[in-house]
Amino acid sequence: MSDDTIQKAADLLHKAYRTGKACEPVRDLLPEGDVDAAYAVQEINTERRLANGARMVGRKIGLTSKLVQKQLGVDRPDFGILFADMSMPDGEEVETSSLLAPRVEAEITYVLEKDINFEKPTNSEVIDAIAYATPSIEIVDSRIKDWNIKIQDTVADNASAVLYVLGNQKIKIENFDGRMCGMVMECQGEPVSVGAGAACLGHPINAVRWLAEEMVNRGRPLSAGDVVMSGALGPMVGVEAGQVYEVRINGLGSVRTAFAV
Repeated sequence: MSDDTIQKAADLLHKAYRTGKACEPVRDLLPEGDVDAAYAVQEINTERRLANGARMVGRKIGLTSKLVQKQLGVDRPDFGILFADMSMPDGEEVETSSLLAPRVEAEITYVLEKDINFEKPTNSEVIDAIAYATPSIEIVDSRIKDWNIKIQDTVADNASAVLYVLGNQKIKIENFDGRMCGMVMECQGEPVSVGAGAACLGHPINAVRWLAEEMVNRGRPLSAGDVVMSGALGPMVGVEAGQVYEVRINGLGSVRTAFAV
């Protein structure tokens, strides 16, 4: 895998991000099935954003559904970087003109109060590092034309991350059941996605543990204060301009986002 090829893929995605015009899939530029090459592409554009003044605030975990993993031919989740300028306040309207083909997912987000900078953390150690949980909505978008993606495309494209909305509640994790908590996302009062914590690798903490280990291995360990979006609790939903999407998660409360016409 040549550095030039990695750079070319990163440049295509960066141009799509900068211009708002989707690009062709980048997987054909990379060795087939080489996820590490895709992460190398992601890292180039992460460093680009950091060099331009962006502030890293956490990570998002994707592909936590076994069904979606099967669809993409993989057996593990992926991750992307969260930056401060991706954060939207609860209930605030999103400018759809800045997006390509957005979709929304309901997730449990955890905020850390301790570093996880050691190899192979246990679930107990992960739980001990968490300050609180909150309901959240991830707004995903693909810089790849028509969402024509496979695993290398979404990894290279920062796991399709674009915006996120955190609820205003801060719930200690011992005060709700992360595995059994039910989730419903509504639009115009009608359910458009339902699920539960168990849909996220059996328990969202399992996803956070996976991420913590992965980040140590990749040299960017999780730190106190990091926001960790643990993965979708139900099916992804395509966004319609002019609509409001509200998520309720048992024991955590609610969060909403709206999209401008």
